[in-house]
Amino acid sequence: MARTTAEKRPTEPDEAAEPQPEEPAPEEPTPADAASEEAEPEQAAPEETDGEEAEATEETEAGDAADEDAAKKASRRRLPRISDPVLLVAAVLVVVAGVCAGYFGWSWYGAAHDDSLAYSRDRDAVLRAAEQGVQNMNTLDYRKVEQGLASWEASTTGDLHQQLVQGSAQFSQQVRAAKTVTTAKILDAAVTELDDRAGKAGAIVAVQITVTPPTGTPATKQSRMRAQLTRTSSGWKLSALGQAPVGTTAG
Repeated sequence: MARTTAEKRPTEPDEAAEPQPEEPAPEEPTPADAASEEAEPEQAAPEETDGEEAEATEETEAGDAADEDAAKKASRRRLPRISDPVLLVAAVLVVVAGVCAGYFGWSWYGAAHDDSLAYSRDRDAVLRAAEQGVQNMNTLDYRKVEQGLASWEASTTGDLHQQLVQGSAQFSQQVRAAKTVTTAKILDAAVTELDDRAGKAGAIVAVQITVTPPTGTPATKQSRMRAQLTRTSSGWKLSALGQAPVGTTAG
């Protein structure tokens, strides 16, 4: 029986496998290394403190910057409120409204005092009517009797007017017969009473009367006359006329 004998060949090293370097054995820490490791945390502490201060500084600067930005934004927000045309117009309207309120308040005050203004106007009208009426009633020219008597009637009202109308014919005859010319000059006058609601007033008039006869020297005298006036549709007119008591003045 044949027997196969296998020869053992020596194993050749694998060319593909590279020799691996041997790792050095870990060194045992020395007391110096341990001391160095223990000292490292103590050196890191200042670094952490510096970092905290830096962070605080950065936060402060960031806060200041934020405040400044907020102030700028607020300023920018305020500026349009002033420069905005719509708001400016509104502000002007407010001022105008204030002016209008002042004006209408003054108008209301004036309206409330219209009575005083009306009273003053009536007083002036009474004074003018009294002066003109007394002058007319003391002026008469025999050459113009009708014109003179018409002036008397135009200046009077009420009972006085009726008396003049009824006696006009007799007055005309007397003046023509005497051939006198009578003129008057108002020296002074004052309103003594006025009831503008009732339409009644009184006045004192100082007058200088001159009577010129056909021959001879004119006669002049001064007189104070008390006049009563009544308001009519055509203005204030004399309703009574007579001599004022002695001592009565027109001022």
